[in-house]
Amino acid sequence: MLHQSIIQGSTDTSGAIAVGAAVVAGHAALPAANGQALNGQAASGQRWVYAFGGGGAEGHGGMLAELGGKGAGLAEMARLGVPVPPGFTIVAEASRRHRAGQGGFPAGLTAQVEEALARLEAVAGARFGGSENPLLVSVRSGARASMPGMMDTILNLGLTDATVKGLAARSGDARFAYDCYRRLIQTYGTVVQGVGAHIFDAALEAYKETRGLTRDADLNAADWRAVAAAYRAVIEREAGEPFPQDARTQLFAAIAAIFRSWSNPRAVAFRAVHGIPDDWGTAATVQAMVFGNRGSASGTGVAHSRDPSTGEAALCGEFLAEAQGEDIVSGLRTPGPLAGADTSLEAVAPEAFAELGRIADRLERHFGDMQEIEFTVQQGRLFILQSRAGKRTPEAGVRIATDMAQAGIISRTEAVRRADLPALADSLRPIPDPDAPREVIARGLPASSGAATGAAVFTSDEAVRLAAEGVAVVLCRPETSPHDVHGMQVACAVVTARGGATSHAATVARAMGLPCVTGARMLRVDPAAGVMTVGEVTVRAGEIITVDGGAGHVILGSVPMIRPEPPEVVALLLRWAEADDEGGGD
Repeated sequence: MLHQSIIQGSTDTSGAIAVGAAVVAGHAALPAANGQALNGQAASGQRWVYAFGGGGAEGHGGMLAELGGKGAGLAEMARLGVPVPPGFTIVAEASRRHRAGQGGFPAGLTAQVEEALARLEAVAGARFGGSENPLLVSVRSGARASMPGMMDTILNLGLTDATVKGLAARSGDARFAYDCYRRLIQTYGTVVQGVGAHIFDAALEAYKETRGLTRDADLNAADWRAVAAAYRAVIEREAGEPFPQDARTQLFAAIAAIFRSWSNPRAVAFRAVHGIPDDWGTAATVQAMVFGNRGSASGTGVAHSRDPSTGEAALCGEFLAEAQGEDIVSGLRTPGPLAGADTSLEAVAPEAFAELGRIADRLERHFGDMQEIEFTVQQGRLFILQSRAGKRTPEAGVRIATDMAQAGIISRTEAVRRADLPALADSLRPIPDPDAPREVIARGLPASSGAATGAAVFTSDEAVRLAAEGVAVVLCRPETSPHDVHGMQVACAVVTARGGATSHAATVARAMGLPCVTGARMLRVDPAAGVMTVGEVTVRAGEIITVDGGAGHVILGSVPMIRPEPPEVVALLLRWAEADDEGGGD
């Protein structure tokens, strides 16, 4: 049900960075009623845009084909009253038409986006491109099937040389404003204008060196302002065109780039491996920004309603204080736990932590599956950015299915269907013989269980080359990115020095059933030199190592493997399967 609109952004001093006090309180409504045609729809005969947020939504969770997993999930959560930042989703058909039309937008799309943007401005109490109270948005991809990290996202859209001053004044925090600005310039320059991300990274490192600084956290407002200027110069030099100073130019170019990302090489390779049709296309979601980099009571994280490695029925996940979402997903920074540490969500924002637990339980029961939830906390307030069925190890999948059936969330027949025979076989994957000697050279997070032995390689291209020769390889990286998917596809295991249990490496490894250890901080991986060091130990390319993903250990040399006894839940599931075959399932 859509509630009456109560918009206070014009009088709330945090309106520009809290998407309006009314939205935060959950009372603001979509100004246009459900079922009313947009002007652009009337002109084109095709509906391209569905709005959500403020206590209601025009779409719903069953519209996966139209809205993609992300858009359908946001619409459903908005209908449930879950605190999601408001926005709108452009249907996947638009990306298919964009592709078929060789880059042009279909008739009526621009008008419908403009109308939806005006409605979003009304809900948020801020103006997109406004110099005094600017509305910032993210633009995210979202296919009907989960493709983690394969397509692109752009955050902080709408910042320019003029609007960043308004954000700084409105928030009272110039450092925050210019930090957001430099993030946008780098991401936009990479995704839309084709500048290599490493060029921006080099510019930042060069600037820190001139200032004698080592950590990003040491840079002040003036520093980030200077870095933003340096990044704009990088774009002019590398792309041959300036970073755009018009918010709408940014928005429509970003939407086009999100559509194009459906066809990038890593997304194409991922679809080929997972059997996802090329003609589905991706929806694009435009959503009001909330900010995890907005002070000490802010941060970002990924939570699972159950443990994705073991299936234990307990909230788990990771949290990174004073950060935006890409910081945690990329693996460039290693997050901490949700609870039990000084910088955990429980310590930083205890009310948000308690609310997250309640929401996770509600979403799991509503969607009938273990949920992976992306969230942001802005100055103590919780916002849910996405919830989807979480990737899990085969062992966890068996336990989750049986536990949910026993709790009455799903039927026993559904539990048997989810835990198919390949998953049951994988649940008995080899593990290192606990009685065998071993030399553990590094410990990290047990991101994906199982164990494997292979030759250490430090680039994805080298992994592909050696695998083609029949060599079992372990891909070792500082962190992985979507550009490493081809290497992960041929590896027998993955190790990263940075990143957490919800990083790109961990999420993709679980989806592929690969043993994986992330966040092994004592490792120093140097792909250019072809070595990995830890203390006095040096592992060169081609040397044999073993990865124990269940324990989070990286072991020098090979270790004898054993097959564990099947857990009781496997036997239980097999009994249910036999009952189904005999006609006794429920």
